[in-house]
Amino acid sequence: MSSHRLFVALRPPRPVRAVLRAAMHGISAARWQDDDQLHLTLRFIGEVDRHRAEDIAAALGALHAPAISARIAGVGLFDRRGAPHMIWAGVEPLAQLAALQRKVDQSLARVGVAPETRAFMPHITLARLNRSAGPVAPFLALHNDLASAPFVFDHIILYESEMGHGGSRDHPVARYPLDVSATSAAATALTSAQVAAKSSSAP
Repeated sequence: MSSHRLFVALRPPRPVRAVLRAAMHGISAARWQDDDQLHLTLRFIGEVDRHRAEDIAAALGALHAPAISARIAGVGLFDRRGAPHMIWAGVEPLAQLAALQRKVDQSLARVGVAPETRAFMPHITLARLNRSAGPVAPFLALHNDLASAPFVFDHIILYESEMGHGGSRDHPVARYPLDVSATSAAATALTSAQVAAKSSSAP
């Protein structure tokens, strides 16, 4: 029986990917991601058979969550055994993204996918590094305040990852809309609260 290597992610819109791609240079021997690989992983699932893949797709179809107004916020580094391993761009807001990640985890648990045990830190991978790559400090210093205009994650995507000689290739399998009206309502409520606060503090 064939297996499918799956993960669930958010895909930033084209103008945001352009901001990221413009920053993706300046580290010798880095393996920079291509445009198709720029995503924020909510949950890596791994290898499953066709029947489990169908259950996962159905479970995600029943998920209800608000769309998220987000922005790119700085860059960082993951290491492995003390050596630089991955360069990433941070994404805010953490609380809303973490809440969505928990909902995805809960949906997957209903069809037998074991819950995630690692801490969730929303990021978009920019480059993978081997021991010959670097130095990385100049890149981190230059892009410490990397930022984008606010944008909206309005759907989640179930991806299949196929391993090949040049690394993995990621293919969208299904897209699931998030509730944009909930995001709009939250933004309106926030704006109203800000206006009220300014009015009460006015002389």
